[in-house]
Amino acid sequence: MAADEQIIIVKKKGGHAAHHGGAWKVAYADFVTALMSLFIVMWLMNSSKPVQEAVGGYFRDPQGTAEKKGIQLVGPGDAAAVKKQDMSKLKDDLMKAMSKMANFDKIKKLIEITVTPEGLQIELMEDPHGTFFELGSAEPTPVLQSLLKILAPEIGKLPNPLSIEGHTDSNPYSSSTVYGNWELSTDRANTARRLMEGSGVRSNQVMQVRGFADRKLRKPLQPGDACNRRITLIIQYVDAYQLPAVVSTGALPAAVNDPNTTPVPAAKGAASATQAPKGKP
Repeated sequence: MAADEQIIIVKKKGGHAAHHGGAWKVAYADFVTALMSLFIVMWLMNSSKPVQEAVGGYFRDPQGTAEKKGIQLVGPGDAAAVKKQDMSKLKDDLMKAMSKMANFDKIKKLIEITVTPEGLQIELMEDPHGTFFELGSAEPTPVLQSLLKILAPEIGKLPNPLSIEGHTDSNPYSSSTVYGNWELSTDRANTARRLMEGSGVRSNQVMQVRGFADRKLRKPLQPGDACNRRITLIIQYVDAYQLPAVVSTGALPAAVNDPNTTPVPAAKGAASATQAPKGKP
């Protein structure tokens, strides 16, 4: 009987459970998105007002047609143009930079910075002994060289154009008709330009170098006062030079495509101006 019994062997195969789907991935993605949103909100709450307005403007109008669509950086590097309302802050920044100069307290009274309709005006005035230039010369003193080495890098960071003016008092430079206050004021302004371009001001940033002689006296009632001898640096507003400059050669415009018009030749005595000798004659 025992020999007739059938032996049954049961084999169990192991296997994975049924597929549980990807619902957890959706939940995890929602969690990461919410966490990122939280970080963005926390960053915005601690950002400056202009940044908040720029970000908000982008989300209101991604196409960029709104008035506030982001922060526009112009000029060299990341420097933005200094507008009229920001000139007072620039004045404080420049004074702070100059205050690091050795013996600045001795020349502080000879430096005046004012906001004008043309831009931020920096006047470097002379005293009777000659602080910034040697007397009767366009030769800069070590004081001027040190001062411009401080100002030039600060101004060079800005995209704003720069004008440099030279002024003299009403005392005649000499009896010579070849070199006088006109030439001296222009040469001093040009000396300041060379020093500044060698210390941080870009060559294309200087738009004008002007010499006024004694035509714009600081003290009209005291035409011989030493403070009338000065160099003026003007950091101009950016919109002052939106239009291209037209350079005149002094000649009459020739007719174009007009066969009935004969060009007028230049006068025989009209010659190009030659540079006057520097230094006191």
